[in-house]
Amino acid sequence: MLATLRSRRWAGAMSLAILFAVVAVLLGNWQLSRHQDKAERRDVAEANYGASPVPVGEVLASPQDALEADQEWTAVRATGRYLQQDQLLVRNRPYRGVYGYEVLVPLALEPSASGGGLDAQDMPTLIVDRGWVPNAENAATLPDVPEPPTGEVEVTGWLRSPEQDLERDLPSGQLASINLGLIEGAIGQEALRGYLLLESETPPPAQQRPAAAEPPDLGVGAHFAYALQWWLTAPVGIVLVLVMARREHREATGAAASVPARPRKRRVWDEEDV
Repeated sequence: MLATLRSRRWAGAMSLAILFAVVAVLLGNWQLSRHQDKAERRDVAEANYGASPVPVGEVLASPQDALEADQEWTAVRATGRYLQQDQLLVRNRPYRGVYGYEVLVPLALEPSASGGGLDAQDMPTLIVDRGWVPNAENAATLPDVPEPPTGEVEVTGWLRSPEQDLERDLPSGQLASINLGLIEGAIGQEALRGYLLLESETPPPAQQRPAAAEPPDLGVGAHFAYALQWWLTAPVGIVLVLVMARREHREATGAAASVPARPRKRRVWDEEDV
């Protein structure tokens, strides 16, 4: 058997089977890591999404503070004035299977919004995602966007981490992602390192606001099942090579022929014929 496996043909087949097993284990580990990442994000969202809002300054004490992973979906409130003239539209954003724009409006924070955490002498802006609007009739036309409330307004919502820069050249007033570096360059002001996904505005706007964002997706997908499938598949190639090599070895050595034949069972009618 070992001599058969050491032949060039079967050694090559076993090498491929071992390589497949290693790749399958690595793919299973990758799927497990994706499952764990999604489970951690789900746990954070479940803990933060339904909590009572706290002043935004208790979460982001200064514009230099990044939003930590365990602070995603933290419910906060803030008071300020919308800078309607600096409104930005984020292109190609899906909402219930339809693509449109996310509407971003900076909120100039008031000292009372800090909750004791922000410096009242140098208040930054908070980027507010007011919701989603559908595309216009053609790509060259911008959609009609409901205006936010004027004057002092209190907003509540959930903090989200900024997105990566997709490095796309778009017309003025439009973005490809919610990237704070691009937003600060467009509005010429410093912003907190997390944006607010709007839940409510007080006082309410005169027009119906853009469509509110969907709740966080708490599913973890089928990554754990995929991991199990890869791990169970890993030894299949090795087993097949061993079985086929053993069969060839038995045929080559005549082992299969040396097995004595089982005696034929005599039947009652055979005895009657004698």
